Amino acid sequence: MERNDVEELKERVPCAAVLEKAGFALDLNESTRRAMKYRRGDDIVIVIHDGKGWFDPLSEAKGDVYALVAHLDHVGFAECLDRVAELVGYVPTERVWTRPAREHDPDIGIAERWRRRRKCWPGSLTWRYLRNERVLSEAVIRAAIRNDRLREGPRGSMWAAHTDDAGLVTGWEERGPEWRGFATGGAKILFRFGAANASRLCVTEAAIDAMSLAVIEDMRPDSLFVSTGGGWSPSTEAAIRALVMRDNALLVAATDNNAQGDSYAERLRAIATETSRRFERLRPSAEDWNEELRLVRAEKEREGGIARLPHARRARQG
Repeated sequence: MERNDVEELKERVPCAAVLEKAGFALDLNESTRRAMKYRRGDDIVIVIHDGKGWFDPLSEAKGDVYALVAHLDHVGFAECLDRVAELVGYVPTERVWTRPAREHDPDIGIAERWRRRRKCWPGSLTWRYLRNERVLSEAVIRAAIRNDRLREGPRGSMWAAHTDDAGLVTGWEERGPEWRGFATGGAKILFRFGAANASRLCVTEAAIDAMSLAVIEDMRPDSLFVSTGGGWSPSTEAAIRALVMRDNALLVAATDNNAQGDSYAERLRAIATETSRRFERLRPSAEDWNEELRLVRAEKEREGGIARLPHARRARQG
């Protein structure tokens, strides 16, 4: 096949077609227009670049549609060409998005866009979303607002700031009743909540989970609760490494109780080993910390009394 034919074929077959034929299903609740998450059991593939690219969040695998076929079927390039050619004309399932694409002035930078959004206040849509739907405590919400970690997003959504080591906002996680995503043009580094100089660093996968764990642990004064926003960029890893270089640091992998969470935990364990720091795996009993917090609240309401928050399950320290 001529090179031009190879390129044309690549343009005609989206990665989603390969994944659907392989038995993957789109996880709409975990997807955005720019990053569509497909699942098949414990296997996860994120489709990016308008369907032309992909990556595996549990490994270093990534590439174009040919690389995807090779990754899934373990075949050579010639066989990849044949299998991709068979999918010409196949139309993946149409996505149903809950809101139109966001628009913003490209001349306005990330920091200014953050500054222009209002802070949350008691009774605001974002406050009610965090307090009533996510069952975060008022104390945690107020502390996050006081430390400029939260902003009012559109339609009752929450913006949770990611910052660099100097404290500058580089982007934000967006979560709401009908929306989830990350700041367009922003950079994922770390959402940070808690004691800035803490020796105990608890790494979660979402800002909601970081704050939920803070509720469960009564905002432990020795702890900094952070979120990677579900990503693992070089800047995120560099920020974690910088934090664990503190004296007597303890790196806690407080990631989700699933295959992806375990994969992130192993990356964190490797950092702790390389930097000769203490390590602990802190695993929620539910799939994530916010789900666990909501289950505890529901149990408290059923019993009509005071329910003690659960002790998280810990793996042996390393």
